[in-house]
Amino acid sequence: MRLNYPQLAPKAMEAMYGLERYISACGLEKSLIELVKIRASQLNGCAACLDMHTKDARAAGESEQRLYLLSAWREASFYTPRERAALELTEAVTRITDNHVPDELFERARRHFTDEELVNLTFAIATINSWNRIAITFGREAGTEQATAAVAP
Repeated sequence: MRLNYPQLAPKAMEAMYGLERYISACGLEKSLIELVKIRASQLNGCAACLDMHTKDARAAGESEQRLYLLSAWREASFYTPRERAALELTEAVTRITDNHVPDELFERARRHFTDEELVNLTFAIATINSWNRIAITFGREAGTEQATAAVAP
């Protein structure tokens, strides 16, 4: 790791962990949150976060098949309409400079989520994007994570 960011910014880490605790308790399905975290991490190329969240997803009961095909979710038939809406929103928010979040996409997502869920989902997407950027910038090593039920980056 380039810098020990948890040690150098403990208050910032506590704020990030606070977001994670909020997201964990916000009422969105654990499996949905993990799919979102994995998809954003794929798009951002964050190996450490992919390592962590694929392990967490498997430990929570996610199937290998769904994890293997997540990067091609549009072509795979076994994601629910709600998951598809979340994944589409994840891609738009993660790639915000490409086309922002078009009204049509937002309305498609709104058909599957309450307003509160949509806000919570967006916070989940924003948070994993922040973790990805922190882990990539400071060179967090992949391959060392264990599946955990505890809050972790």
